[in-house]
Amino acid sequence: MGELILTTFDWVPMLPRGFVRDLRVRWALEEAGLPYRVASVPFRDRNADHFAHQPFGQVPWLTDGDISIFESGAILMHLGERSSVLMPTEPRGRTEVMEWVFAALNSVEMAVMPWALLVFSGEPRDTSAWTRFSDVLDLRLKRTEQVLAGREWLARSFSVADILMADVLRLVDRFEGLANYPACRAYVARATARPAFVKALADQMAHFAKAD
Repeated sequence: MGELILTTFDWVPMLPRGFVRDLRVRWALEEAGLPYRVASVPFRDRNADHFAHQPFGQVPWLTDGDISIFESGAILMHLGERSSVLMPTEPRGRTEVMEWVFAALNSVEMAVMPWALLVFSGEPRDTSAWTRFSDVLDLRLKRTEQVLAGREWLARSFSVADILMADVLRLVDRFEGLANYPACRAYVARATARPAFVKALADQMAHFAKAD
C-alpha cells in the first residue's frame, strides 16, 4: 500500500465548515490510526487535474499509492479493507457493515439532502415543497429510530457504517431535526464524542481557517 493523501478544498465558506465530506475520511483515518497527509485544491478554480480525480468537481478524494478514489462512501469502504477497526474481517460482519453503508448513503442521506437544501435556502415551512420533503425525511427517521433504539452501533461494533450514518444524521440535528427522535440524537452524541471525530473536526476547521 502507498502513502495515503486526502485531498480537500483549500477553503470553504463558513456555513458548510464542519460538514464538508472530507471529515468522514479524516474520521475514519483517525479511528484506524492510519498515517496520512492532507492536500488541497482551490475552491474557486477547479481545473482539469481536479476533474481527473473527481469528475463532478467535488471533494474529497483519496490517493493510496497509484490508486485514486472519489466519493466518501467508496473511500471509507477502501479504508475498511485496510483496517479491521473500520470493518470486520469475517463475512457476516462485513455484510452487515456494507448494507448499513448503503442505507446511510441511499435511504437516509437521499432523504436528508433535499430537506437540508430547503433549510439552507430559508424555504418557509408552510409550503408544499417543505411538507413533501419533510414527510419523506420523517419516514426515514422513524425507521432509523426503531433500529437505533435497540443497539449502540449499526453493526456489531463501531464501523465505517457509523461514520457515514452519524455524519448524515448530525446535519439533521444541526437544525433540530432530531428533536422527536431521541435514539437518533443519542447515537449522534455517542459517535461525535469519540476522540477520532473530535480531532477530525478540529483539523478540518483549522485547515479551512488557515485560508481566511
